[in-house]
Amino acid sequence: MQLPAGHDLPHTRTRTVHWLVTAAFLATVTAVAALCQPSDATAEPGTVAAPAADPRGEPRPAPDPGTVDFPLDCGSLGVVVTDRATLDLGGDGWPETVAAVRCDAGSGTPPHGLYLLTGSGEDGGGAEDAAVLAETLVDPAEGMTVDGLETAGDGTISARLVGYSSPDVPRCCPDLRRDVSWVWQDGRLELRPAPTPNSV
Repeated sequence: MQLPAGHDLPHTRTRTVHWLVTAAFLATVTAVAALCQPSDATAEPGTVAAPAADPRGEPRPAPDPGTVDFPLDCGSLGVVVTDRATLDLGGDGWPETVAAVRCDAGSGTPPHGLYLLTGSGEDGGGAEDAAVLAETLVDPAEGMTVDGLETAGDGTISARLVGYSSPDVPRCCPDLRRDVSWVWQDGRLELRPAPTPNSV
């Protein structure tokens, strides 16, 4: 039977009770979804994503300087890492390590090398990614000692280099000093030395 124009079937008529039941159902679904959220789901809009995870689901560790053969000629002496700092140059969750390294002379002031280490992306045979020497920032041949190594979140590496103007200067009292920094720009580190200070 066809109804006259303007009439609806009884089960399609909108009633106040219908809307109240629908609203109550949606509120219940929303509350249940909130309670089922994982306990560690605390991210908010605009927060920074977590570092990239390795296949085991853990954040990638910074390269370990202890696994690298540094290009230092120490003879029978060992090599010692005197300072290290980490940073994430590319902002990709794959951290890098900056390491200040010298011969383990036991006394005196052997010069430092300052090196940038990255991960190889391959299993180093242990829990950590194999470390690779990516760049020499300070060559030991320059005869300088690295002091006050620091890194910043913007990809800046800073250090103070101290040394001696001649072999006659007592090893206790370096008379040369230079503050330097390397800034990550256009996919590479750029050296930016501070103005040369007076002798100290």
